[in-house]
Amino acid sequence: MLAICSANFQGSVGGQQLNRPVVGAAARPDGEGYWLVGSDGGVFAFNAPFDGSTGSMTLNRPVVGIASTSDSKGYWLVASDGGIFAFGSARFFGSTGSLKLNRPVVGMAPTPDGRGYWLVASDGGIFAFGSARFFGSTGDIKLNKPIVGMAPTADGRGYWMVASDGGIFAFGNARFHGSAGSAGLNRPIVGMAATRDGKGYWMVASDGKVIPFGSAPDLGGTA
Repeated sequence: MLAICSANFQGSVGGQQLNRPVVGAAARPDGEGYWLVGSDGGVFAFNAPFDGSTGSMTLNRPVVGIASTSDSKGYWLVASDGGIFAFGSARFFGSTGSLKLNRPVVGMAPTPDGRGYWLVASDGGIFAFGSARFFGSTGDIKLNKPIVGMAPTADGRGYWMVASDGGIFAFGNARFHGSAGSAGLNRPIVGMAATRDGKGYWMVASDGKVIPFGSAPDLGGTA
């Protein structure tokens, strides 16, 4: 799952020859570093600890996202079958790797206390593990476009899901602050992140355009 935050720039893999494309990013909670992950589970750490990867493993399904622990000393990788790989201080709380899913998992989000996480599938199905609670899903709703990401509220009592057309679905104590569902995007939305105060969020499109809502400031993008 793509993470958008105020992390300071520490480097990139833009000039490197990668074995597989980068599919996700996660920032340290203090914003002083970040990780990138490739579809083979290769992890690239920038001012963040490298705690391992699945780059040398044969995976059943490609990795689709990465999430940081609250202490910045570990991270989880998630594959499209919901398989979870925990590194450093990250603990394993369960996975959907042995389940037959209706649609592939597209991302994950950790709970604020670091003792659980949610997985989200492209149909908006939510799978909650550890301290993560289930607040609802779009698994039984016919969506115009697939879900591509999610973000929890600051206290972990709700979450948002975003579809590739910028449609937003809010559950629990998550509040709706707007969507790009009717904005006529040039490129599809690929991820989202919430502000720390929980009163806004950003969406990012595949061309790098960042769209802020609510209290989220407009900090620019690469579109």
